[in-house]
Amino acid sequence: MTPDQIAISAVLVLTMFLFGWGRWRYDLVAMVALVACVLLQLIDPAEAFEGFGHPAVVTVAAVLIISSALKNAGVVDEIASRISGLTETPIMHIAALTGVITVASAFMNNVGALALLLPIALSTSTERNRSPALVLMPLAFGSLLGGMMTLIGTPPNIIVANIRAEQAGEPFGMFDFAPVGLPIALIGGLFITFIGWRLIPKARLETNTANQLFEVGNYLTEAKVPEGSPMVGQTLGEIDGLQESNVEVIGVAGRRHFARNVAASYRVAEGDVLIVRADPKELKGFLDQHALELQTTATPAFNSPTPENDVMVEGVVKTESVLIGRGVEFIRRRSSRSVALVGIARNGESVIRRLRQQTFKPGDVLLLNGDVDSIDQHLQDMGLWPLAQRPIDLNRSRRVLLATAIFAAAIALGIVGVTSLPVAFVMAVGAYVGSGILSPRQIYDDIDWPVIVLLAAMIPVGNALTTTGTTELVANSLVQATDGFAVYWIITLLLVVTMLLSDVINNAATALVMAPLGIAMATSLGVNSDPFLMAVAVGASCAFLTPIGHQCNTLVMGPGGYKFSDYWRMGLPLEILIVVISVPLILWFWPLSGG
Repeated sequence: MTPDQIAISAVLVLTMFLFGWGRWRYDLVAMVALVACVLLQLIDPAEAFEGFGHPAVVTVAAVLIISSALKNAGVVDEIASRISGLTETPIMHIAALTGVITVASAFMNNVGALALLLPIALSTSTERNRSPALVLMPLAFGSLLGGMMTLIGTPPNIIVANIRAEQAGEPFGMFDFAPVGLPIALIGGLFITFIGWRLIPKARLETNTANQLFEVGNYLTEAKVPEGSPMVGQTLGEIDGLQESNVEVIGVAGRRHFARNVAASYRVAEGDVLIVRADPKELKGFLDQHALELQTTATPAFNSPTPENDVMVEGVVKTESVLIGRGVEFIRRRSSRSVALVGIARNGESVIRRLRQQTFKPGDVLLLNGDVDSIDQHLQDMGLWPLAQRPIDLNRSRRVLLATAIFAAAIALGIVGVTSLPVAFVMAVGAYVGSGILSPRQIYDDIDWPVIVLLAAMIPVGNALTTTGTTELVANSLVQATDGFAVYWIITLLLVVTMLLSDVINNAATALVMAPLGIAMATSLGVNSDPFLMAVAVGASCAFLTPIGHQCNTLVMGPGGYKFSDYWRMGLPLEILIVVISVPLILWFWPLSGG
């Protein structure tokens, strides 16, 4: 290996490690990798930021904005409003939700589609008295399956298409992914509907009922024992109704303000702050019965009886939320002390520390108190998804038709070759703003900037792998290691390795690394590179084994009450099924002897 190859390999290995570690956000890791390559003279400084103008980056940004426009217009809401009558049985419930999100994710950002359908999934679970765990993992997996069907369904497809354009002079078209992606989505959806959900641990399906939504025992909150409370002097075991209610005292903070575990024999003292797990529906009754004071994290006004214009709302912390890694004091500053954190639900671990000692993580579910007129804006500003059912306006047919027509026109312009898809999508964004479906501010609010920075930074790093000859070197080594294997098995190996990478690092980063490698392997074998690129596209979208592989998986973990180990139970057989059906499809539609 040359010094440059050793250097770029070291940078890549360290970058992959940092991606998987998750301590730093992936866009920061990508920028560190880019700067390191510049300092090591692997990338010309003049070319370091060319990725920000790359067609793949522009396309991903435009698709995110278009997804927001379709959401504003009510396109998916119009479909979702018909779901309630199709949820009579568990199988119908899963099929209806998974089917809608699979189709929606083919044409809009899958995280955006999940954002629309998550509240509907929760509300229909409540209506049918079913555990949300029954439908939320199928919902997340359906969003990933749907993204495989079209060019714009998921960033890996856009990346693979543009890498093909750089290598072969022509990108994959809008529906070139459908011959493989559509059968995968159909068969995968059938598996999820009839078999996959049965692999979710029964403990999630049985104990995580609609009235006890979060497996962590609902919310962690705090209640102070004031002078005169009937609790004073009683042991926890003696407190009337505590054992029968959906409220559990799991700890207490005394005068030193540190929380500690307590047993049923603990005798409550005046001034104690009880660490409580409670269903929010039962919390108020519990406080009133025992004359307790709710301890929130806002101004003292929130400790008084709740004003009429105040409201309690639930929100899931997004993977790109500004709250991640911060504490409750940040909520106070961010909302100018107008929003109070009342409770927190976190699944997969026991939460005992006090609210003021918490730092937020993706997937946390927060119970917030705030003014009814401003709470929605605060949720958006802090990067939270509201879990309350969205009001669906059925009188938006004109906006739905207009938004759909603009989107269809943009796709048509790109397909027939009037202009490129990135330009067509930018034109569509302009049409949405001009028609009032999008406001100018929303253009920037709804772009997932960490993903954009990740792509823009990793594109030059990926190019450095090729220019230094590292990609070719690795490809030749893999081909030599599999000497005597049929190309069928080599493509299978590439697909499986891509799948495994996508389960621990961002799928866009996976595609950026693996697509050039796939092309180099095809070149070394002297065959068409298209089946290798398709294998990378499929594999990069198959993040089914862990909750960290994709944002959709992370964001249903809290509301569904899942644990980290729950995902592979349904995800592993699904990935095996996809490998079995996708490789023959890839070789059938994209033969090795192709152009």
